[in-house]
Amino acid sequence: MLQLTAQPLTPEAFAAFGEVIDVRSSAHFMINAGRTRRHHDLAKVEVAGESPRVLISIFVSQPVTVPLELTFLERHPLGSQAFMPLHEEQFLIVVAPPGDAIDPAEVRAFITDGRQGVNYRIGTWHAIQSVLEREGEFLVVDRGGAGHNCDEHPINIRVTLE
Repeated sequence: MLQLTAQPLTPEAFAAFGEVIDVRSSAHFMINAGRTRRHHDLAKVEVAGESPRVLISIFVSQPVTVPLELTFLERHPLGSQAFMPLHEEQFLIVVAPPGDAIDPAEVRAFITDGRQGVNYRIGTWHAIQSVLEREGEFLVVDRGGAGHNCDEHPINIRVTLE
């Protein structure tokens, strides 16, 4: 079984897998007569395949227990997938680079601080939604349309916290 300890999520550490969505470190400009800060273009939404379209959804996830034991990772070969917590929920992230196989040496685990979201690039292997402590609500931006857009790869992983 692959043993991972979740590290704090940073844009630099996550760069190979996608973008960290965090208004605290992003540039912004003012709109709406100076009453609104627009944190613009925080992640690249990717859609491919036949008749793609962008979906905006809300996921309500039940908390996981730690250590977290996973038996598979999934990927979406036709679109990126972004998760943004709506109520400062912390969550675990387990990722591996795109490819037909998963190299255990390249699997990484991160923990958010509750105000960070992530955008997984097309084909990035990742764990299912893994919210900590309490039920979580997440704004999710991903791909809809024709074609198969979810692959699963078996792998045994155990994730702990520092």
